[in-house]
Amino acid sequence: MAENPQAAAGSDNQNQAQFALQRIYVKDLSFESPNSPTVFQEQWKPQVNLDLNTSHSKVSDNQYEVVLSLTVTAKIDEKVAYIVEIQQAGVFLVAGIEGPQLGQMLGAYCPTILFPYAREAIDGVVNKGSFPALMLAPVNFDAIYAQALQRKQEEAAGEAGAEQQTH
Repeated sequence: MAENPQAAAGSDNQNQAQFALQRIYVKDLSFESPNSPTVFQEQWKPQVNLDLNTSHSKVSDNQYEVVLSLTVTAKIDEKVAYIVEIQQAGVFLVAGIEGPQLGQMLGAYCPTILFPYAREAIDGVVNKGSFPALMLAPVNFDAIYAQALQRKQEEAAGEAGAEQQTH
């Protein structure tokens, strides 16, 4: 009796790592210009602050939603010129990847994919608010993820040390 090579190949494919982008979308977008139109009379030399955060949730067995949240605040002196908030999201198929590798994928790789879309949306809404273009610099999500992991490890080590002292 001959063995079915396609059946064997099918079981191998199930064990292989799979990654696919399924959808990218804007989950939330907000633009405020609380001091317009007077802010347009100021010399345009803003201080721009960027806050970013990532989160993820499991949608189904192998699907995850990753959300990149960005808040951009531009000020001239102490006067807010504009605030842009966006939640750029994506649904990703991730199979055959677990543990730290999955954390790296969802915490760094997926946000890296989402960032250019968020940057483009922010630039567009800033232009529509009648402000000069704002092209955010690239972000190293691998470094941010590594720092977050290190911080968690240090906190866990600190808590373990504190428990040992109380016993």
